[in-house]
Amino acid sequence: MPERRTVIQPASLKDPRPRYSQAIRTDGGSLLFIAGQTAADRDGKVVGKGDIDAQAEQVFENLKAVLDAAGASFDNLVMTTTYLTDLAYREAYNRVRLRYYRDHQPTSTLVVVKSLGHEDFLIEIDGIAVL
Repeated sequence: MPERRTVIQPASLKDPRPRYSQAIRTDGGSLLFIAGQTAADRDGKVVGKGDIDAQAEQVFENLKAVLDAAGASFDNLVMTTTYLTDLAYREAYNRVRLRYYRDHQPTSTLVVVKSLGHEDFLIEIDGIAVL
């Protein structure tokens, strides 16, 4: 990620890193809006039915594919929203997420929802990247 990225961490708030950043200021760059990625493979089949670890891994691999296609990486992400169908999936999601967010953690919102676009989806993540 270019040096145009500055993490904002107010002293009055708990530092959530390495999971996510409180805020990120960027100077310039093109915005890439990433649609919600689910645990669907190239053929549209659900990967890891009933398995949050497998689904989270597939979602992050799908995010990686979109970022790669745009000439970007996870370091370019500045905002994500994650939707889980059960709060009990949070720790598994966090374990997988930490493997992908190494040096630069995007801002993050987590939402628990009743269901997603397919009855077998347990997780969905959308995002914004600065290129």
